[in-house]
Order: sequence, then structure tokens, then C-alpha cells
Amino acid sequence: MTTAGQAPQSAIAHIDKLLYTAKAHTTGGRDGGTSRTDDGHLDVKFSSPGSGTGTNPEQLFAAGWSTCFLSAIKHVANKRKLHLPADPIIDAEVDLGLSKGDFTLAARLNITLPGLDRGVAQSLVEDAHQVCPYSRATRGNIDVTINLV
Repeated sequence: MTTAGQAPQSAIAHIDKLLYTAKAHTTGGRDGGTSRTDDGHLDVKFSSPGSGTGTNPEQLFAAGWSTCFLSAIKHVANKRKLHLPADPIIDAEVDLGLSKGDFTLAARLNITLPGLDRGVAQSLVEDAHQVCPYSRATRGNIDVTINLV
């Protein structure tokens, strides 16, 4: 079955082995809402970008994706038996904008892998972009730029 705007089911990756389920309870939305995970480790207040004292969904997405992507880099390096520098960094930028009147996102991941040969670092980043679940989820859906800095 295909729903308007979605890919045919044959293109959807299905979970063969469940590793974890995150659960969050959210009320109120972007302006004055809150979200709390079932284990209490995350408890945030929301506000629109540039107003209020809360965070916004784009900030959470940037933090989540950059954390996951860095783990993907470490995973790929481990499989290749490569030693990563002690201080890899990802500065994520997530844009909220309009396209033809609809809200949309765009993202940039700016990756620093000091001390690694640039060719090796570029290869790690490219492979990590293939295995990172956030990268896979956004592929073909939003503009994404991966920069090795």
C-alpha cells in the first residue's frame, strides 16, 4: 500500500531486529510545549526559533543527527581497524524554511577529524553517511551537505 507522498513499500527499510525504542510524551507543540522521555532523561520546554527560553525541534534534530553521525564514523573506523583522533567534532546546522509554501528542512554537517589523512577522513565520512540512520532517513527528502573541514 502506498500513501500519497510516500515511497512504495518496497523502498522502505523494515526492521529485522529491534534494538531500541525511544518514547517521548509531547504537549503544546512548538510554542510553549514540552516533551519528556519515558525514562525522564530528556525533559524540554519548546519555543519558536529566536523567541522564548525553550529549545526547538530543529535544535534537537541537529543534536541527534550529529551524535548519530559521529557514532557512524566511529563504527566505520572500527570496522576498518582505524584509530580515530580523540577529538572528532560535528557542527550540525538544520535550516527550517519554506518551499512552494510548505515547511521544509535543509541540513549541513560540518565534520572535523583532526590528524587524519584527508583522503581517509573523506572516505570515512562518505561511508558513515551511508550507514547513519538519520542520513538514510533524510536521503532524497531534504537538501543535505556533508562538509569535511
